[in-house]
Amino acid sequence: MIEKLFTVKNRLGLHARPASLFVQTASRHRCKVTVVKATGGEEVVVNGKSVMGLMMLAAACGEDVKVVLEGPDEKEALKRLEDLFTRKFDEE
Repeated sequence: MIEKLFTVKNRLGLHARPASLFVQTASRHRCKVTVVKATGGEEVVVNGKSVMGLMMLAAACGEDVKVVLEGPDEKEALKRLEDLFTRKFDEE
C-alpha cells in the first residue's frame, strides 16, 4: 500500500471533467484506489474509480486530497495520477 497527499491546483477544483480524467486513469489499473479528504475534522473516503464519489468530495483549488493505492500495479498508477495533478488536469 502506498499513499500520497496532493494539492488540487487547477482553478475549478475536482469538478466533472478532472474527476472523469482521474477515474479513467485509475480504472486502467488493477489496484484499489481510494481518495480521502479531511472536512470539518472528519475524513471523507471515496472510491477513486467512481466519478460521483470524487465529485462528492467537492475538492476545491488549494485543498488537499490523499490518494491511497493498494494492489499489484500501485506504483504505476500513482505515477500516472501524479502526472494528472502536475498537469493540473490539462486545464491551465
